[in-house]
Parts: sequence; structure tokens; C-alpha cells
Amino acid sequence: MMKNTKFERKREKEEVKDEFDSKLLDLARVTKVTGGGKTMRFRAVMVAGNKTGKVGIGVSKGLDVSQAIEKATKAAKKNLKDIPIVNGTIPFEVEAKLGPSKVIIKPQKKGKGLVAGGTIRLICSLAGIEDVSSKSISRTKNKLNNARATMKALSKLNKK
Repeated sequence: MMKNTKFERKREKEEVKDEFDSKLLDLARVTKVTGGGKTMRFRAVMVAGNKTGKVGIGVSKGLDVSQAIEKATKAAKKNLKDIPIVNGTIPFEVEAKLGPSKVIIKPQKKGKGLVAGGTIRLICSLAGIEDVSSKSISRTKNKLNNARATMKALSKLNKK
């Protein structure tokens, strides 16, 4: 019987990480201006979740789009948070403010579905929350700030 080679161990690790679904939330072209000129990079915001109560967001920059997405996906998988889910919804109403973004998330009856806007809907669906109602009361349309406010609100569920 042969021992596991490096290749087989690496493949086993990849199979373990495949349980998480990841979606691109935002992709932006960012520029840093210095005395030597401009350096252009891409910033990706990824959301990763396993649809059973674990979800995380990751932000990263890269020289090209694929590099930024790959780095942001790894960051999202490192920053996973556990969300308590009771009968497909959250246990109680939560509210969070982070910078200019304010988010309110309320539980719903079974069968009502996800009544939420873009950023909150994506995060809740990847977390596995089926019935929830939410409102984003923001002075900004920045998806990264809204995602961070949503994660802050969902992390409050564990504390009470």
C-alpha cells in the first residue's frame, strides 16, 4: 500500500473546500496615483457560504480580475461566521450600523421567502436563511459597506 503523495493530499484539501458556494458581490477597478504614475488593480468582494449556517465575506485586490477573485474567495473562507438558523429563519430581529450603512433584518413565517435587496439577499441565501425580511437604510449604495453591515447584524444573533 502506497503512502499519500503531495498531489493526493492537495486534492483532498480541495474537495473539503468545495462544500462552500461563493459568489461575486462586487468588482471594481481601483487606481493608486503616485509620483511615478498610476497603478491599476482590481478589487473583488466575494461571499462564501455553505447554506447550513456558515457565511463570510472577503475583499482582496489583484493585478487582474481572476487573481483578485481567487484571493477574495480565500479571504471569505477564512472569515466564516456561524449564523443560528431556526426553522429556516433567524431567531429574532437584528439591526446594525457600520459607517453610512444601516441594515434591519427581521424573521418571517415559513414560506414567505427572502424579502431582501441585492447584498442582503445574496448573503442570506448563501448562509441558508430561507425566510427573512430586511431593509437597507443606507446613505450609500456601496455593496462592500452594506455587506459588512449585514455581517455585523448577523453576528449579533450569536451574542444574545
